[in-house]
Amino acid sequence: MDTQSLQAFLAVADTQSFSRAAERLHLTQPAVSKRIATLETQLTTRLFDRIGRRIALTEAGHLLRPQAVRILEAMEDSRRALANLSGQVGGRLTLATSHHIGLHRLPPILKRYTRAHPDVALDLRFLDSELAYQSVLDGQVEIAVVTLSPTPLTALSAMELWRDRLCFVCAADHPLAHLPAPLSLDTLCAFDCVLPGFQTFTHALIQRRFEQAGLALQVSVATNYLETLKMLCSVGLGWSVLPQGMVEGELVELEVATSRLERPLGYLVHTRRTLSNAALELIDALESQGQAPKAR
Repeated sequence: MDTQSLQAFLAVADTQSFSRAAERLHLTQPAVSKRIATLETQLTTRLFDRIGRRIALTEAGHLLRPQAVRILEAMEDSRRALANLSGQVGGRLTLATSHHIGLHRLPPILKRYTRAHPDVALDLRFLDSELAYQSVLDGQVEIAVVTLSPTPLTALSAMELWRDRLCFVCAADHPLAHLPAPLSLDTLCAFDCVLPGFQTFTHALIQRRFEQAGLALQVSVATNYLETLKMLCSVGLGWSVLPQGMVEGELVELEVATSRLERPLGYLVHTRRTLSNAALELIDALESQGQAPKAR
């Protein structure tokens, strides 16, 4: 078995589509089909059931999948370890980050990093924090800079770099903006709100604050894009909770009778993977810019 065939196999298994797998691997669909056929011939078994347009793993495919992941991870770790021996900082570095951190935290750090290490080919992927966690676990990205999960995972090493203060906000002409301060959480619950997506770490943080008070939120719109939330809030579709740096223009911060609400931001890597010199240098750059980093 060659690694290219295994990569094709995992791409088809992940996407359940030969065409989407081809797009992911930057290959033609016939090339992907040929690699799968070669692998099936070598193993003398079918790996996929093809029923119309539907692709599904066979029992053999399900057995091969975790082994293929381990083989490719071991190959990548070996490649990185051998490349690190030279001491050079170069090659491809896959980095995942959320849109908010990518726009508001990383630009100055990446600017200095790319100037200091011109031989690094940076593969920057914008992902929701929750998807970035999974991508690091799956070995699809080497390092992620995201909102950190409230629940640590033993397979991942996370380092907090920043604390993002979250503010209760609304449009200047929203009824909440004209009520006497401080507002109670109960008062907020009487109005619609627009919040981060239900599956996000940030939404869970906000929801937990209200649940601890025995309250239920009236969420009219949920989206993973904070810039979209800011727009929805500014046109009066509801109050919201946004990072302090986004409170400007038509938004006003509400004084609410509750303790400070913060979310941890930082980087994460896999505990069992060898990091490239490029990743180690980026970690140094991140930690030099972070505020009182703490391991998680």
